[in-house]
Amino acid sequence: MKELKILAIETSCDETSVAVIKNGREIMSNIISSQISTHRIFGGVVPEIASRMHLENINLIIKEALEEAKIGFEDIDLVACTKGPGLIGALLVGISSAKAISFALDIPLVGVNHMEGHICANYLVHKDLEPPFIGLIVSGGHTYLVQVNSYTDFEIIGRTRDDAAGESFDKIARALGLAYPGGPEIDAQAKKGNPEAIDFPRVIIDKKTYDFSFSGLKTSVLNYINNQKQKNIELNIPDICASFQQAVLDVLIEKSYRLLKEKNMNKFVISGGVAANSKLIEMAEKMGEENNIKVYYPSKILSTDNAAMIGCAAYYDYINGKRDELSLKVYPNLELGQ
Repeated sequence: MKELKILAIETSCDETSVAVIKNGREIMSNIISSQISTHRIFGGVVPEIASRMHLENINLIIKEALEEAKIGFEDIDLVACTKGPGLIGALLVGISSAKAISFALDIPLVGVNHMEGHICANYLVHKDLEPPFIGLIVSGGHTYLVQVNSYTDFEIIGRTRDDAAGESFDKIARALGLAYPGGPEIDAQAKKGNPEAIDFPRVIIDKKTYDFSFSGLKTSVLNYINNQKQKNIELNIPDICASFQQAVLDVLIEKSYRLLKEKNMNKFVISGGVAANSKLIEMAEKMGEENNIKVYYPSKILSTDNAAMIGCAAYYDYINGKRDELSLKVYPNLELGQ
């Protein structure tokens, strides 16, 4: 098969990212323009502002990605973009740019599921990684336990029934007065605290399901914070962060290990923004060492939203026969595997 160069665009939330990927697993460039400093003053992402900033940045980021890869538009064989899930206005900027490039250059277009992209981020780091394996995807909006049967076949075994793990981190961080995004802030504070200081609940639901629930834990932490304030007791932020984080991670690891055992799998792949959490990686690696399970996770830059992972996912979709028409739509609530 001839060398395939993919121009990939990711604009699902508050990062404008464009990458050039060669043959699915080689990053020629991966430019990420983050909007975090803009949204931080609001305590979270403002969709209208995100869309406008994508619109202002997209052409510049495309130009920079091509320059870093040392190629021109004429060298691109395929254009890929995120079709969902995400913020509808933000997604529209990326998909419109991809359609324009596809039309102008007369090259194929592939719309990518953002969550599948997160899984594929690991292929860019771990050249030896191949399906099948068990995947844990933990991000701001989603929490999935998945059996990855092939590069394009994803079987959801468990999912969150309410709040996603990353969303809970952001909400607790906001309640504690920590900066946005909350995940890295809680991770940093937790390193200074005692994870056993406060006995927050571990919501397992029941042994018959691999689904998750974090709303009860979030409510318990918020009630604890409010009770302490009402009693004029100074908050021990490191202890609260460490105890909350431990309650989330205990459930994630317990369910993941149980599924790995049930499916007799020895490869465990962590993806999504929460994959950057140092304690999650520490616990996963300990579980792997004790049970002869190989643990994979992306680099920090590839755990957050980026176009390189979209290009990787598009490659496997494309070689398996997927093509999209210029009528391709965005799907803000797209589920994994759709």
